[in-house]
Formats: sequence, structure tokens, C-alpha cells
Amino acid sequence: MNHIVSDLRSYLLGWKGYFGFSEVKSTMIDLDKWIRRKLRCYILKQWGRSGYRRLRKLGIGRRGAWNVAKSARGPWRLSNHITVRKGLSNKYFKELGVPSLVEC
Repeated sequence: MNHIVSDLRSYLLGWKGYFGFSEVKSTMIDLDKWIRRKLRCYILKQWGRSGYRRLRKLGIGRRGAWNVAKSARGPWRLSNHITVRKGLSNKYFKELGVPSLVEC
């Protein structure tokens, strides 16, 4: 994950520097949401069967973690689930070093 974050960081900082002065912020907000959802999807795929334990370590309750871990939905659909968004929040990605496109 560290390798992906470091590569993504260089791209995002470049995009932010180039497009950051645009007057249309909605496109940047949508792109920022999509990037974080894609990262959540990637993390869920990497976790595989250990998703329950990992979500519990992130502070998610038993029932919510169980519902996500045993869901028949794929990682892309689960990446937008409220429980996953709470566990893998924007704060989590900020601590990893992923910059936001909309924050100054």
C-alpha cells in the first residue's frame, strides 16, 4: 500500500497544482471521491477473508464488520458501504499520506 500511496501522491500533487486554480470545484470533488472509493476497493480486495478482523481493528462494530465481510457483493459495491467508509475514512487516507484534491 505504501508504494501505491507514494506513486498516487506524486500524481495527485501534480494534478492539484495544475488544475487547483479552476473555478469548477465539482469535478475535483467527484474525482477525489472516486479515488478514495477506488482505494477502499483495493484495500478490501487485499484483505480478502480477513476483512472482518481488519474492520474490527479500525473500530467498526461486530455487526457492521460481519455484514461487510460476509456480503455477496463485490469489493467495488462494498467500497461505498457506510461501514467501510467509516472504517476507511478520509482521515485514514490522510494519515497514509494521500493528498486531497479539494483541500488547500
